Amino acid sequence: MKRTIGQTDLNVGAIGLGCMGLSAFYGAPTEEREAIALLHKAVDYGVEHFDTAEMYGPHTNETLLGKAFSGMRDKVRIATKFGILSPAGPSQPGGLDGSPANCRRSVEGSLTRLKTDFIDLYYLHRLDPNTPVEETVGAMAELVREGKVGAIGLSEVSGETLRRAAKVHPIAAVQSEYSIFTRGIENTLFPALKDLGTSLVAYSPLGRGMLAGAFQNGRTLDEGDWRSVGAPRFHGENFDANRALAAEVIALADEKGVAPSQVALAWVLAQGEHIVSIPGTTKLANLEANLGAYDVTLTGEDLDRLATIADRVAGNRYSDLGMRLVDA
Repeated sequence: MKRTIGQTDLNVGAIGLGCMGLSAFYGAPTEEREAIALLHKAVDYGVEHFDTAEMYGPHTNETLLGKAFSGMRDKVRIATKFGILSPAGPSQPGGLDGSPANCRRSVEGSLTRLKTDFIDLYYLHRLDPNTPVEETVGAMAELVREGKVGAIGLSEVSGETLRRAAKVHPIAAVQSEYSIFTRGIENTLFPALKDLGTSLVAYSPLGRGMLAGAFQNGRTLDEGDWRSVGAPRFHGENFDANRALAAEVIALADEKGVAPSQVALAWVLAQGEHIVSIPGTTKLANLEANLGAYDVTLTGEDLDRLATIADRVAGNRYSDLGMRLVDA
C-alpha cells in the first residue's frame, strides 16, 4: 500500500519505521550490528520511509542510519528533525530552538551524520515559542531551494500554526502521535491537513507498545525506559486501566486471527488516505507483524468497537512539561 506524502513525489509504503527506539528512550540502545541488520531487513521487506531526529541519542540514531544506509541511499527515504536542544548536563537542561541559525547548523550536522547530501523530509521537531513559525519555515524553505532538503514538515503543531506556516512554504507533513488511544488531533488538526493537502505521519500508532499487547503478561518497564517517568499512561492505576483497554483490541485481534499490532495499524491507515505511519521496533518479529497489517481489513462493526477507546484512556500521553509542547 503506497501513499504520497503531501503534494510531493515522496510515494512510500503506508507503514514506515520509526528508528528512535533503536538508540534512545526505551532502555539500553540496540547493539549496532543488530540494529543495522534490522534496518537492512526492513529495506528487504520494502520499507522505504525511515524516521529519525538529531536529538535521538543525541545524534547516535542519525549516525546509525548513516552507517546502515551507506551504499543504498537510493532505496530509502529519510526523515529527520531539528529544534529540540539536547541537555548539556544534568544541571543544564535542553530547550527549543527554531531559529534560522539553528536550522542551518542542524541540517549540516544531520547531513554529515546521515552520510548524505539530501534529506527527503525535514521537520521542526517542536515549535519554538521564541521564534515565529514563519521565520523557521522560511529558513527551511531556503534548504529546499538549495537542494539539501526535499520537503519540509512540522511536528506536534496545531491547525492554526500549520496554516500560518503553509503561507510561507508548502508543508508536506505534520508528525503527531495518533492511534486508537490518541485521537485529539482529529478535531484540532485534521481540517487544516485536508484544506492544505498535508499528510499526517502518525508516530506511536501502537500506543508505545500497549496496543501491541506488550504489557499484558506482567512485563514492567526496563531501567532507563522513558515511559516510566515521562508517560503518565504507564503509571500506577493508569497503567492497569489502559491495559484493560488494550485487552479489548487484543480480543478483536484474536477473533480475526491476527496480531493486535496489525489491528492497531490497520485502524490508523483506515482513517484516511492522507495518513502514513511510522511504528518503531527493535525486533524483527515485530517488524514482520507490523507489515502484516497491510493484509488486515477492519469492518464497519470493527471500527465501531474501537471508536470509544480513546475517550476512556487514563492519563496524558506526556508529562505536564511534554504536554505544553504539543498542539502548539
